[in-house]
Order: sequence, then structure tokens, then C-alpha cells
Amino acid sequence: MERLASSNREVFDAGLDPDVVRSLIRHALGETSDASVRVYVHRTDDGPVTVVTVRPPAEMASPQRLRAIAYMRPEPRIKHVHTDQGLHREAAQRAGFDDAVLTAADDRVSETTMANIGFFDEMGVVWPDAPMLDGITKQLLERHAADAGVRMRERPVHLAELASMTGAFVSSARGIGLVSTIDAVALDTPQARLDELAELYASVPWDEI
Repeated sequence: MERLASSNREVFDAGLDPDVVRSLIRHALGETSDASVRVYVHRTDDGPVTVVTVRPPAEMASPQRLRAIAYMRPEPRIKHVHTDQGLHREAAQRAGFDDAVLTAADDRVSETTMANIGFFDEMGVVWPDAPMLDGITKQLLERHAADAGVRMRERPVHLAELASMTGAFVSSARGIGLVSTIDAVALDTPQARLDELAELYASVPWDEI
């Protein structure tokens, strides 16, 4: 709700009523108790219009093989559909990968087309320092990491140093998944470290709709 409201102000210079959005979600869900819900805000001649879609729940694919591509989403801090990221995901899949990982001009890793990406090293979790969407799952992990004894920090991560990492993962509303390969670099991610993050995410209190 916070991201919807702030992005609505930035993109459309308009307010967003969270109670109205929750009401639309409840109406769209009906009697459905488990679902994947998306909320879109579109521009029209009469101002922003909110659209809610409901689909069966989906889980994060794991493990994932990623293909690095030099591409940055326009206005990456905002979640929006005006982007070519889907084309790069489809191209990666045609080449035998699961998704593409987006990189800046200096080969800094940013995010995948569908999720945030994080890395493991001997000190804990490393989030790439690059233009990206600050995903909600990423924010929740960061917010509760200290209580779970998980150290997280942010720094630039370049493609040339991937082999020195002890593993990688992706996070989104679908959950947390292991990354096994980026291009030709195999990442031997310990399952225990991924399980630790999954347990951390599962412990986050739910919000009522």
C-alpha cells in the first residue's frame, strides 16, 4: 500500500486511498482464500483508475539459471509496465535459461526481470548497490533480519566477481528461490542458507486485507 501510494503520487500526482484498494481486493477475491492478487493503477482521461486481478497462487521457481543482459529498466525504483524487461526474459528462456539478470553499463548486477537478486558471502547477505526496484519481500527480509541474526548489507556486485560468491537467491512476492547459475558461472548455494531466509520470510507477520 505504501509503494502504491508513493508511486501514484510520483507518476500521476494523485492520492490513493488504501481503504478503497482493500475494498476492491476483497470484492475481487470473493470467497477465494488463497490467490495471487495484483493491483494496477492506470492513467485515463478522467484520472487514475485502479484495477485488481486475481489468479491462482504461484510459487517461486527454484533453482533458477539466469542470463546476464545489459539493460536497466526506465525509472527502476518504480514498479511499472512501461519496459522491455519481458522481451529479455523471453530471450533468456529461448536460450535455455529461466530468466535474465539485468546489469548496468559497468557490469553491476541490478535485479532480474521478475525479482530482486541477493548474494551470499562469508559475512552474510549482499544486496547489489544499483538502480532497482526495492521489492517488498526484500524490504521485509531487511526489516526483520537483525532479529533473526541474519546480517545484510548493500554494495556493488559486478559480474566479474560472481565466482567468488558462495551463492545467490532471488526474492519476490512469490517467495525466495535459489540461483544455481548466472551465465556460465555455477553458484554452489548452500541449501541451509536459503532455508534460513525462507524461515525469516515465513516469520513476518501478515497484514489483514
